[in-house]
Amino acid sequence: MGTAHVVVVGLGYVGLPLAVRSAEAGFRVTGLDIDEQRVKRLGAGDSYVEDISSDRLLTALDSGRLRVSRDPAEATGFDICVITVPTPLRDGAPDLSHIESAGRAVAPQLSPGATVVLESTSYPGTTDEVLRPLLEAGSGLRAGQDFHLGYSPERIDPGNPHWHLENTPKVVSGIDDASLEAVEAFYDRLVHRTVPVSTPRTAELTKLLENTFRQVNIALVNELAMCARPLGVDIWEAVEAAATKPFGFMPFYPGPGVGGHCLPVDPSYLSWQVRRQLRHDVRFVSLAQEINEHMPEHVVDRVEAGIGRELAGARLLVLGLAYKRNTGDVRESPAVTVAGLLLARGARVRAVEPYADPRELPADVLCVELTADELRAADGVVITTDHDSFDYDLVAHEASYVLDTRNRCRAAHIDRL
Repeated sequence: MGTAHVVVVGLGYVGLPLAVRSAEAGFRVTGLDIDEQRVKRLGAGDSYVEDISSDRLLTALDSGRLRVSRDPAEATGFDICVITVPTPLRDGAPDLSHIESAGRAVAPQLSPGATVVLESTSYPGTTDEVLRPLLEAGSGLRAGQDFHLGYSPERIDPGNPHWHLENTPKVVSGIDDASLEAVEAFYDRLVHRTVPVSTPRTAELTKLLENTFRQVNIALVNELAMCARPLGVDIWEAVEAAATKPFGFMPFYPGPGVGGHCLPVDPSYLSWQVRRQLRHDVRFVSLAQEINEHMPEHVVDRVEAGIGRELAGARLLVLGLAYKRNTGDVRESPAVTVAGLLLARGARVRAVEPYADPRELPADVLCVELTADELRAADGVVITTDHDSFDYDLVAHEASYVLDTRNRCRAAHIDRL
């Protein structure tokens, strides 16, 4: 199996690490992406994903085991194909157009005995009801009879220094026993531990459960944060104290909202499917989304109260536009929403964002360096993303007002969420 041909469709935060790791494991890998600029950058050894260094990418390319392309014909004769394309929301409903396009593109290259795995997050039934018919129609083959089909939810956590593709347990599934065996055998080459489950529907729900769990608990602590301050309680101190309990509690922390592709999107896939199929509302999910979506507005209200004047005409400095510490990922970032709301209220907004691609940042927000002059010139500073590279001592010393939504400035005069 060492010379098996692996195709990875979609070379983003999930697909690129998978493609590189597959090449390192000895597979012959073709990475496919429709974005011409992405393919050019990757072909030149320039990685845009924090978890894969350009040196690591170059090593995989130079080994001859990894190549990247926009041409689906490069997938001809593949042994394993993994689909890792985006699944965004459109007007509150799942948009599976990327999965559908990927399925149509690889189906003509599908041959007997091959294996197709979907990793893109979606509602239970997507693998069997959406992807399977497209593969069968485009190939003339039957899933389970002529080729293997399964689902394995991605668990990539961008920028996490401890947990990555190799050491994070990988949930795997197949539409039948032979498919599960094929899917598990592939991932056993890549990761330390695989976790087989009975059906793709179970694996699809597993992913939604993981992120809905986080969404609900973050919403809980966010709502408590909004209540704690008027009650004269430090929510951060309360959470840290509760976290000393060795059983029955897991700490979650407040913030300006939730971001990334997963938390703002995945629970909606679950709610949408339950409403469509069962005519029932998952009330915890709906309430959690409502609370977390309100947090950027709450942050802006707190900034206005903190600077003691209307935001119109105020000069404000936003620290961090990525959704997560030490990454440049701005997908669904609540920090970007905060900046937009400040602008909408007439504020003059500047931002410090050392990681994100400037082309992905709001055009009407001026990006600057974090300096004493910028801090002193601002009527207020709001810390929305707690990058480790920020000098928090400088912020605390120079800024006239700071709202810290991430609990990184510990000075007594700092206003915290």
